[in-house]
Amino acid sequence: MNIAMIIYLLGRVMQVVGAMMTAPFIVSLIYGERSGLYFLICGVLTVTAGTLLTIKKPAKSAFYAKEGFVMTALSWVLLSALGALPLYFSGEIPSYTDALFECISGFTTTGASIVPVVEDLSKSVNFWRCFIQLIGGMGVLVFLLALLPVTGAQDLYIMKAESPGPDVGKLMPRVRQTAFYLYIIYFALTAAMVIALLIAGMPFYDSLCAAFATTSTGGFGIKNASLGAYDANIQYVVSVFLFFAGINYNFYFYIWMKRVKEAINIEEVKAYTGIFAAAVFFISMSLMIRGNYDAEPAFRYAFFQVGSIMTTAGFSTFDFDTWPALAREILIFLMLIGGCAGSTCGGVKISRVILYLKMLGREIMGLCHPKLVKTIRMDGKRVEDDVLRSSLVFLAAYAIIFVVSILVISFDDYDFTTNFTAVASALGNIGPGFSLVGPTRNFAHFSVLSKCVLMFDMLAGRLEIFPMLVILTPATWKRK
Repeated sequence: MNIAMIIYLLGRVMQVVGAMMTAPFIVSLIYGERSGLYFLICGVLTVTAGTLLTIKKPAKSAFYAKEGFVMTALSWVLLSALGALPLYFSGEIPSYTDALFECISGFTTTGASIVPVVEDLSKSVNFWRCFIQLIGGMGVLVFLLALLPVTGAQDLYIMKAESPGPDVGKLMPRVRQTAFYLYIIYFALTAAMVIALLIAGMPFYDSLCAAFATTSTGGFGIKNASLGAYDANIQYVVSVFLFFAGINYNFYFYIWMKRVKEAINIEEVKAYTGIFAAAVFFISMSLMIRGNYDAEPAFRYAFFQVGSIMTTAGFSTFDFDTWPALAREILIFLMLIGGCAGSTCGGVKISRVILYLKMLGREIMGLCHPKLVKTIRMDGKRVEDDVLRSSLVFLAAYAIIFVVSILVISFDDYDFTTNFTAVASALGNIGPGFSLVGPTRNFAHFSVLSKCVLMFDMLAGRLEIFPMLVILTPATWKRK
């Protein structure tokens, strides 16, 4: 393994994280807050340390799949550990474990919080919570690749390890170009949402934080009532952009390149739209029939919450834990499947669900017609066997981690709904669950052991499981 190159790249990550801390420092100057001083100090020290690690680039730059997984996993652990320091040293989150939980939740765009009253946090700290979601949404390493070439032709190994979905390819001939165009689309969507929220009447600071948390599908709010603290017009704007945020970014790229036919024929996007619309319809009906809601609020609550849960953003406008059983069960189903691959969403991903259904159909057809040879295709292209195999392995690993995590956090002796949805929330990068981790509660009551398990789950869910498993495998670190 090329340890020297990994250390060099970790230094680059430290430089990026340290530079990012300038943003909350500027916010603190605007609002006259002392907490910004901690961001400045931590930022300067982090950039300095990163610079020392990158003074000389290693002579051997060979970088392969294993290094890509290790580099990605270590980067996310490091940036979370560093990002938590200002929260801890400022005293606004007095426990480092809690500060680390909050920061991992932010970078992984989970949105699960341990803060009892977020309004008590300073403007700069709340801005930092939302800002790290914006960077973490598309990926810190993808951001780094967009700015400069890192390892040359091997950049794709980093991008594959960090990007969500069963298969990552290049939209453009160069990985750097692909990363650059992805971030252009991402930031354009964010800017459009800020403008839309301002037009809808939301204050500028609130608009920035809400847009950062929406396009990243992170879900951190700056008010305890989340988006329920704002009027219906703002909730509709957020709902629409949540839907947009859950779409595979290939769709936007094809539209940009005027390849409209390819865009509208993406199977995953069509399936995502269909599931989204069906969920909104059935939850709306459930709220009107069983919950005695009027048509407009029922549709608005359903539209918003389906967008929030399916894209794994985790916002709320209402305590959906009080909704009828059908509505709650649909939300749990959406928690598990998530949004599209190639977006900022968590969960299993729609594309994998489509592949699982096609594989199931192929097996059933094979039982009926033993001599039948059926090729699985996605968007008219043959899906290679290694992609199918990796999708099945992913599901197995996801299920094992899910079950083990539930068993471990059960030592806290909370009810099954709390434990199940807490793990589903962490592993799917969603945010709220049900019962004791519902939209009006938080994760502060869990023990340190349970918080560590959930932090691992958040990182594993964001990085598609395997990078976190690779760094925990002894064979990874053995010298040949």
